Amino acid sequence: MNTQNQVQFIDISDDEAGQRIDNFLLAKLKGVPKSMIYRIIRKGEVRVNKGRIKPEYKLAEGDQVRVPPVRVAEREEAPVSAKLDKVAALANCILYEDDAILVINKPSGTAVHGGSGLSFGVIEGLRALRPEARFLELVHRLDRDTSGILLVAKKRSALRALHEQLRLKQMQKDYLALVRGNWQSHTKVVQAPLLKNILQSGERVVRVSPEGKPSETRFKVEERFENATLVKASPVTGRTHQIRVHTLHAGHPIAFDNRYGDKQFDSQLSGTGLKRLFLHASSLKFTHPKSGEEMRIQAPLDNELNQCLKVLRARKNHQ
Repeated sequence: MNTQNQVQFIDISDDEAGQRIDNFLLAKLKGVPKSMIYRIIRKGEVRVNKGRIKPEYKLAEGDQVRVPPVRVAEREEAPVSAKLDKVAALANCILYEDDAILVINKPSGTAVHGGSGLSFGVIEGLRALRPEARFLELVHRLDRDTSGILLVAKKRSALRALHEQLRLKQMQKDYLALVRGNWQSHTKVVQAPLLKNILQSGERVVRVSPEGKPSETRFKVEERFENATLVKASPVTGRTHQIRVHTLHAGHPIAFDNRYGDKQFDSQLSGTGLKRLFLHASSLKFTHPKSGEEMRIQAPLDNELNQCLKVLRARKNHQ
């Protein structure tokens, strides 16, 4: 058991203001289940300025929060050395950083945050890498197997401004995907509503359905190969697994997609060295939350994806 056995009094800074008390406690009390957080709020054990509050209470600068002692079961942790190696590797993935934002080229196979049995994700790694940073939060997410650009806010004001850009669709994200077959040049947009299902295993599966949420992705052919096409995919909406399901809906699933892919297509790529989902967030265009400057950041492909393209080009040239 892990015990925080003393009452804590936390003074709310400008950066922490504006968030709900339940979300604040979830971030502060790592590993404490949501149900316990709501219980201690409901029982009045959490107080703000000595008064009881509801879970939706929004914190203001200068508030003093009383946090009671809590006990949580410890999770199976990875050896410290393995974690340190991952943290060190993340340091080499940083593409851009200033006092408001941090941009990382996320490796494939790393989750954006711990959870569902994982104690380590990108955000935990960055917090370990930047212990002095009082605030580090993901602006958006990437699937675990997708590599590429991930934007992190270092100030709450930056997070709010960037979330507003996402809401107003003012942020442009471009991905590169290797898909099955010969993508039709006239297929420039896929608009197909997406419905998310959670299986009993907790796995998320998304499918096209009239009951789903409106979803749109724009496509452009970048390069053609024998039996495969490299496309640029630019999602207009940001649904779970959107590009993966939209390419499948268009009849061109992505290489090595273990959920929506085609095993036969994957086997045609043997000899290219590819063993992972070929989906990479390659470019992000947004307005800097502090300077107002237009930023365009690009993330290079990793060695495995580059090697795969090299082999496919060689095969095409030998025809």
